[in-house]
Formats: sequence, C-alpha cells, structure tokens
Amino acid sequence: MFGVWAPGEEVSKLTYFGLYALQHRGQESAGIATSDGSKILVYKDMGLVSQVFTESALNTLIGHLAVGHTRYSTTGSSSWQNAQPTLGRTAGGTVALGHNGNLTNTMELLALVRELHPELDGELARGNTTDTAVVTALLTGDLDHTLEATAMEVLPLLRGAFCLVFMDESTLYAARDAQGVRPLVLGRLERGWVVASETAALDIVGASFVREVEPGELIAIDENGLRSQRFATEKRAGCVFEYVYLARPDTTIAGRGVHEARVEMGRRLAAEHPVEADLVIPTPESGTPAAIGYAERSGIPYGQGLVKNAYVGRTFIQPSQTIRQRGIKLKLNPLRDVIKGKRLIVVDDSIVRGNTQRALVAMLREAGAAEVHVRISSPPITWPCFYGIDFASRAELLATGLTTDEIRQAIGADSLGYLSEDGMIEATEQPRANLCTACFTGVYPIPLPDAHLIGKNLLENEPARELSPTFGDPGRQE
Repeated sequence: MFGVWAPGEEVSKLTYFGLYALQHRGQESAGIATSDGSKILVYKDMGLVSQVFTESALNTLIGHLAVGHTRYSTTGSSSWQNAQPTLGRTAGGTVALGHNGNLTNTMELLALVRELHPELDGELARGNTTDTAVVTALLTGDLDHTLEATAMEVLPLLRGAFCLVFMDESTLYAARDAQGVRPLVLGRLERGWVVASETAALDIVGASFVREVEPGELIAIDENGLRSQRFATEKRAGCVFEYVYLARPDTTIAGRGVHEARVEMGRRLAAEHPVEADLVIPTPESGTPAAIGYAERSGIPYGQGLVKNAYVGRTFIQPSQTIRQRGIKLKLNPLRDVIKGKRLIVVDDSIVRGNTQRALVAMLREAGAAEVHVRISSPPITWPCFYGIDFASRAELLATGLTTDEIRQAIGADSLGYLSEDGMIEATEQPRANLCTACFTGVYPIPLPDAHLIGKNLLENEPARELSPTFGDPGRQE
C-alpha cells in the first residue's frame, strides 16, 4: 500500500515503483488511483504490478496525488471486483481507498451501512465483497461533514487490524489502527510526502524516512501541509510475523531492521537447537537471514544447496498434473554436487501446513543428502490469524495437536527444532507487550466475533447470514 502527495512529480510512476517494492505483500491484483485536483482516475487489474501496468497506462494517470495497492485477500475472494483502490462517493466528491489488514467487525459495520446509507447496500451486494468496500461506503458521510470529519467518526468504529491510505480530489490521508498491527510509515520527498506499508518502498522512490504513522493516528496531507489527529488511544500490538517472514528484509519496523532481527533469530535457534552437521542451507529466500545467523553461531559452514527460480510468482497458466505432482520443483531445485553425502541443516522461517517442508526433505534425500535436520526460526504456528494473514484453519495447521517429534515424522526430517517464543521476541528487540503473537499463542489482542461472523468468504455468503453483533471467544483474548 502506497500513497503520495507531490505536485510537479509523476505520481503514477512513483506509486508504480513504490508498489513494485511492496509486491511481496500482495500478488493477486494491483491498482493505482490519481487526482489532478478535480477528478480521480483509477486503473486496476488482476496480476502482479509488472503485469497490470504499462507505461502508456501510467501516462493516463495524471495528477499530483495518488494511492496504490497490491492485494492479498483476507476478506473477499480474489477477483477483479475486489481489487483496490476501491472507489466511493463522498458529500463533496469521490474517495479512493486502499487497505492493508483485516477487520473483525465487518458484519457490524455492514449493518451500519444499511442503516445510514441504504442506497449503497445494493452496490455492495452486486460487486465488492471486502471489508474495504464496507469502510469505503461508511466514508460517504453527509453534506455537513468533510471526508476528514467523516473519517474521524468512522475510524473509531473499526475493529481489527487496518492501515488505510485514501484520498479525495485534493487530500491524501493515512490511518493506522490503535494496535499498530501492520506497519505504516511516513516519508518526505523534496516536493511532497509519501506514506507506505514499509520503509523499503520509501527507499525505492528516494523518500527519506520521517517516522511511523502512529497507532490510532489519522494523517492528512494537502496544499496546506501535513496535519495529524488522534482517533484512538495507542495499545500497541505489532505483528511479530512481520519480523519472521512478511516484511522485506531491507525494511525497518519500530526501529529494528528486519534482516538483523532474522539473523538474530538464526543465532538464537543455533543456541537452542544445535546438531552436528556439515552444511547450513536456507530455504530461499525466506530462510536466508536466519540460516546466516545459524551458521555464524554454530560455526558450521553456510552454503547454497537450493536454487530458486526467480521468475516463479503468480502464474495464470495452470501446470499439468505431472508438474503439479513435482510441486516444489517449480520453485526450488537442489545443487546435487553441494549436498550429496552431506549432513544438512535446512533453515526456514515457519511451517504452516507442512507440504513445502515435506517435499523439500524428500527432494534433498533424493539428491543424496546423508541427513536432513530442519530448523525453524519461529515457534510452531497453531492458531489462525484474523488480522491480515490468510493462514489455514486450526485443523489445517500442521502443528495443531502434534508434538515436535510427530511433526518431524510428518515431514520426514532426521531432527526438527523450533525457535522458542522468548528467542523470537528477544530477536525483535521489542517489548513483549508491544507485539501480537496470536498465531503462536492463541492470545488475540483485539476481540474476535463469533465464528460465523468472521472469515474470508463472509460477504460472499451474505445476505443469508443474520447480522448479529454479538461476540464470542474463538481463542484466548486480551
């Protein structure tokens, strides 16, 4: 997610390159909205940033402010209708909005849309099925309110994890939930301002880092400069999985470099789970920093035993059954001369369903590895995420209900070691109280609704559902 206010700059191209830097955060669809002060133009489609935009398309997106988005679906199916930025009406014009996160009270908010703006309910039912569309509808407001004033009324009603970048014809806005679950940063250009999901996107467009958008803060940027308001009291619970996997390694979150945090996780993993071996190799690219740290602490040489195909991303061509059966080899292939006869330590960031690790271990054995010891630079994932990561259900998570040795047997490794929760948290250099660890602990810092009022396909299954605002307890909560 990316936003820019910069008169005199080619904001569509700045946004394009900003989104390119953030491609890892969403690979399903991409979109950019721009404004020249009088009208908003939007271009979006399914696919990667490089697949969606051409130079001619970017040249049609004129203006001095823009918002852009790459989508990773957590509420609403992966479809063109659900691509962002979303467009909506306001009392004075139009709003274009991009959202990173996942709301937990979407049905409650939809009921409010039906109450306040019944004319918009039909539009929602026919098209967009995301929590983002519901927020966009709520920002419609009335003739007595500016978009900024309406946002200050709507934002305190949102529960869950959300970073929003939105705009009307003249002003760029950014907002972050009170817990600050997802990162959002502010940067300065010579002739303007940038907001982005990660500091790496600031780097690529030549913006200097100013600060984080604070949890519970709404920022507005227009010709009068930057102004800030608080819509909620900060109760920080940043996602620890951003440090483990989700963020780019060249990003900084809450003052801590993500790459160094991952290297430190590897060092601590080596101290907690040593084993005699000949070579430490990563699962590219996710396990690379932790593997470097593991090798450094253990004194066992670091090497590259697997080659990743750099051009395998989202593909619209379905592989044949024969290729599907080979699965992981579309992305990874072993360097046989490196690993043959070796006792290997294979480092990865996490195990979700276990399919990748199972196939990887089998591939390494087939290539001649003498032993395969798997080391994971995070604790076992045993709970789903409701705050913006589309993890499997508890039943699908490999670690649910299994001991470490049973997981080892399931993936076929000679040994398996997970980093402890304490080791992971200490590597981030953040206070435990400032982190969300729900996917590892089941402790959810933001209340969750009853199971039938949450889920990826929630609005696809509506209006059959009864819009009950009652809340239950699907996991432990704080």
